[in-house]
Amino acid sequence: MHSYGAVLIPEFDLGISNNEDGTITPFKLSTLEAKPPIKVGEDLDTSHYDPVSKRLVLNMGAGPDGTELILLEVPSLKEVGRVKVPSKKVEGADSDGKSAFFLAAQDLDKVYKIDTGTGSIIASYDTAPACGRPTAVTVNADDDRVYVSCRGHDSLKPSLLVLDGASGKIVYSAEIGGGTDSIVYDVDLKRIFTANGVSANLNIFEVDGPDSYKPLETLGTRAGVRTMAMDRGTKTIYAITAEDSADTSRKILTAVSPFYANTFFPNTFTVLAYGKP
Repeated sequence: MHSYGAVLIPEFDLGISNNEDGTITPFKLSTLEAKPPIKVGEDLDTSHYDPVSKRLVLNMGAGPDGTELILLEVPSLKEVGRVKVPSKKVEGADSDGKSAFFLAAQDLDKVYKIDTGTGSIIASYDTAPACGRPTAVTVNADDDRVYVSCRGHDSLKPSLLVLDGASGKIVYSAEIGGGTDSIVYDVDLKRIFTANGVSANLNIFEVDGPDSYKPLETLGTRAGVRTMAMDRGTKTIYAITAEDSADTSRKILTAVSPFYANTFFPNTFTVLAYGKP
């Protein structure tokens, strides 16, 4: 059984592994002790935690008419609702710490605003023409701004997009590296970071108020560095990669890159740490 990633919920000493067979495996963060897997469906992609409603949002595999989100109560992990999203390619999401949950729909160039408490879609915001294929999302709750990193398509270059969380108005956009897959905002540093695996760089933007942004630095990383997380205490960013290959005998996600890796070599998994010296 393979895991598609994990969600960490420290307030309940709880971790959740998302498994390819449609189960989730709860585990205790303090001891890493795993509990029996829980079947949630036939196809599970990713999951996100909303600390306001205390809901775990599971992105199930897309069907012919969109994607179903399953809402589980935390820490009981009992199902409390479902939300149907028209998108067949939902991606990153984040909570505003108040009442809303923002979810990227990569195939529709939209960001959905969802109330996880009521299990309903409040609004949908168009990201085009400034942003194509929105992928990763993080929210600046103080300014009510939604930061989205986009992979781009056709004539739309990869970009950082800033949306007004209340109205969906686009207030800023700027080009970033190719193959973005994660975004981090730090309220203390007033910085936005986007990890871009195809271009092998990390774009850093300075935030100077709700509608004022400035490209600050583009840090070279390594090919495949597209998933990251920040230690909020030390302000260290941890990212992962591995030695890889684009094997033409297997399917390649050419929408990301003609040479997007689809094979990873054993014993090459690497954790990288980035921070100020």
